[in-house]
Amino acid sequence: MSDSSPSLAFPRAARLLRPADFSALRGSSKRISLKHFQCEYRLNAGATARLGMAVSRRVSKLAVVRNRIRRQIRESFRLHRPGLPACDALVIARSSTALLDNVVLRAELEQLWRKLIARIADEPARAAEASPTPELLNAVEAPGTMRDHV
Repeated sequence: MSDSSPSLAFPRAARLLRPADFSALRGSSKRISLKHFQCEYRLNAGATARLGMAVSRRVSKLAVVRNRIRRQIRESFRLHRPGLPACDALVIARSSTALLDNVVLRAELEQLWRKLIARIADEPARAAEASPTPELLNAVEAPGTMRDHV
């Protein structure tokens, strides 16, 4: 492997590990919902994306099934991490994931990462549309200003 290729490892720096990381994410995150997964995400100040997973006993009582789902999430994230923006993502498995085979899980996760990239790419554009520009605020004919009543 050459030095110029992106790292496909899953280092500690790419994981949400501390309870404080999870609570910060849960407190101020946005959501993406798919049929079998839900993702809560927020931008981070780090250099790469970080992953947290929640596969509860409600998904399956069998640990082997929950671990298989976690392995699929982890592997999919590991392959897509170089293309993801710097964000913290918590992937939550729904109970329907226990019945799916690995191919379907991977396809759903592929769709999740594409949707996450698109959503984060659109956020600056949506924020610019929502906040008025200084030129509009200082314009005489801007609605809601006192200047048109003088």
